[in-house]
Amino acid sequence: MPLNAGAGAGYGSVPDAGPPGGEGASETAPLLSPEPVHQWQPMNRQQLEAAAGGPGWRAVRCYLVVLFWLAWMTMLAVAIVVINPKPFPATLKWWQKSLFYQIQPEPSPHVQDERSGGINAVCERLPYLRSLGVGALILQGVFDKKATPAYLSEALETKAQIQHLLAESNKADLRLVLNICDVNPLGQEEMPGNKPSNRSDTDALRFWLEQGVAGFVICDSDPAYSVETLQEWRRVFEEFNTQQEERILLVEQTSDVLRPLNASAQNLTLVNVVIRSILPKSEQPLSAEEVAGAVETWLQTRQEDVWTSWTVGGEVPVELKRLFLVLLMTLPGSPAFRYGEEIDHTWDKESKHSDVALFSTLSHTKSREEALLYGSLTLLPFNATSNFSSSSLSNSSVSPRPVLAFLRSWGCVRFLVLLNVWAEPLSLDPARAPGLPKKGVFVASTGMNRMGSTYLYSLKLQPYEAVVIKLFNPGGYS
Repeated sequence: MPLNAGAGAGYGSVPDAGPPGGEGASETAPLLSPEPVHQWQPMNRQQLEAAAGGPGWRAVRCYLVVLFWLAWMTMLAVAIVVINPKPFPATLKWWQKSLFYQIQPEPSPHVQDERSGGINAVCERLPYLRSLGVGALILQGVFDKKATPAYLSEALETKAQIQHLLAESNKADLRLVLNICDVNPLGQEEMPGNKPSNRSDTDALRFWLEQGVAGFVICDSDPAYSVETLQEWRRVFEEFNTQQEERILLVEQTSDVLRPLNASAQNLTLVNVVIRSILPKSEQPLSAEEVAGAVETWLQTRQEDVWTSWTVGGEVPVELKRLFLVLLMTLPGSPAFRYGEEIDHTWDKESKHSDVALFSTLSHTKSREEALLYGSLTLLPFNATSNFSSSSLSNSSVSPRPVLAFLRSWGCVRFLVLLNVWAEPLSLDPARAPGLPKKGVFVASTGMNRMGSTYLYSLKLQPYEAVVIKLFNPGGYS
């Protein structure tokens, strides 16, 4: 049988086939009927909302996105804290952030000489002192040492002077503290074995607190320096304390060891600030060895239970005055300077002396740097040993001169303070402190002639020089 049975007939087909199952059905019809094909079209808004579950899901999705990113930010912040921890900044009182300036003006209101230190001369310079960073004045020498409690508030001439100074201090945004050391405010006879009583005449305290005095200074040798008396004074202070303003009591330490004064019931220290002298009292300037020994002793035996206000105290060699200015500004606590001692040039408004520049730079740096305000102090391991060498000390028979050095740290921010109290230039050997960054930037120096960044291994301290360096962390400049 031939393959092509009919003309035009295809393979496997039968022409003129009839209905399926019937005679004449066509075999060319598809065996399976395909589904109708629809053209794709985007969904409209109503269809999208219906598919997404309704309009309420839009707000849910927004909240989920916000929570997602908040979770990421939280994890990032935690990672930063873990990798680079930084303490939470403490809330400091005004007296913990203030720089104290001790003045002893001539009490007579008739003295008009500008260099005499009279009240009028002091008032004229208050805005200038405030611009340098001074926060509080300690007024001393205006009360007679034999003054009675009544005299403290009834001496008309003295009262008028202090009230005038108070008014001008308020204008300059300065606080005023009265020094009543050795005034014998209890009105008692100073006799051996005389025990201070609780009957303290607080009328004078109330009078000056009402006038706006920010606090008082007493000495640890005063009759008022007892738990019973100071508890009574504390109650008086509480009457005038507000949330914005706290009245304070400062104690000037004259003995080697300060007696602890704690109110056992409240477990509170009865004094706010202890004024400590770095150098011992002496009629003649101390030698370099005595200065280095005194500074190192205080650095090693510092007390942290009560806020400290450092002052020089003893007679400082002329060449070390700026070095002590740097030291006081970089120690923990509130520095206290005395007029005519360290920064006498600040009284001259037109002066461009480097003492003024150094004082201003240090005070403003301390006010804004957390590490210098309440950071920890760490003595470097080479403080007490001869870890610094000098080319001028090549002779083995001469012992090398150590440099006094310490760190002020807060989180990752560290300030290095170096003090050379000797007459020879000294070179720093950073290999003795391997944990220190090798690079930093100068913040201040006694000569105010160092600027920019420095490498510790190339640093050489000049005679009687002190420098403050903000260290760079590896890979950063914080």
